[in-house]
Amino acid sequence: MLIKEFRVTLPLTVEEYQVGQLYSVAEVSKNETGGGEGIEVLKNEPFTNYPLLGGKYSSGQYTYKIYHLASKVPAFIRLLAPKGSLEVHEEAWNAYPYCRTVITNPKWMKEKFIVMVETLHVDVGEDDLENAHELPAEKLKQREVVYIDIANDPVTAADYKESEDPTKFKSTKTGRGPLVGPDWKKKVQPVMTCYKLVTCEFKWFGLQSRIESFIQKSERRLFTIFHRQVFCWLDSWHGLTMQDIRELEDKTKEELDKQRHVGEVRGMRAETD
Repeated sequence: MLIKEFRVTLPLTVEEYQVGQLYSVAEVSKNETGGGEGIEVLKNEPFTNYPLLGGKYSSGQYTYKIYHLASKVPAFIRLLAPKGSLEVHEEAWNAYPYCRTVITNPKWMKEKFIVMVETLHVDVGEDDLENAHELPAEKLKQREVVYIDIANDPVTAADYKESEDPTKFKSTKTGRGPLVGPDWKKKVQPVMTCYKLVTCEFKWFGLQSRIESFIQKSERRLFTIFHRQVFCWLDSWHGLTMQDIRELEDKTKEELDKQRHVGEVRGMRAETD
């Protein structure tokens, strides 16, 4: 088992991020779907009485998605996996500002594989909460804290887009940006942090540490790119309401169902193994 806590600071309020995150998830889903691969939304509905973070949160929005992934996993996994097994199921309980996401592979790995992402969104800096997820002492010792700087962390040439570069983007709606210099986090207002705890387990003798390290590396890449997009798409989503977002999600589901079966494979591929 490998446990990492990624801390992502953004020049947004927690209320703004709720809308920005959901808008960006919908847009990214469309960019990742096509050619027989991509995201299938099975459920998107309210939930109640599901205690999270010690019972502090218990109601919100539940989603169940299937990710059809063949080209997005490393080659050595594609060689091992049976045909048709390269899909992962994602259940998410979004009790904002807290969210829990559980990823499994019921067709192939079953109980031997799980990735859990628990996120707390707070109007504070990245060092203000030492144990945001209230981990017991044993897991706290295992946890590694990783800071993500959306402006200064390197991204590969394949992942880079000038329109999604926080060091070059300035919002016309809010005046925020560009995010320049190593200490931009200390100069912005508002400021918030996503405390993202990622726990992954891949029980396969001889491959466990390699796969768990690959998963954590992939999560860091995903979090970096996604949060660059959330900020740089600010003018597209700022001012939208949650009702606007639910309507967008319904429309996106219809588009994904059509798009998945046509065209070419799209979106992020696995990095070179």
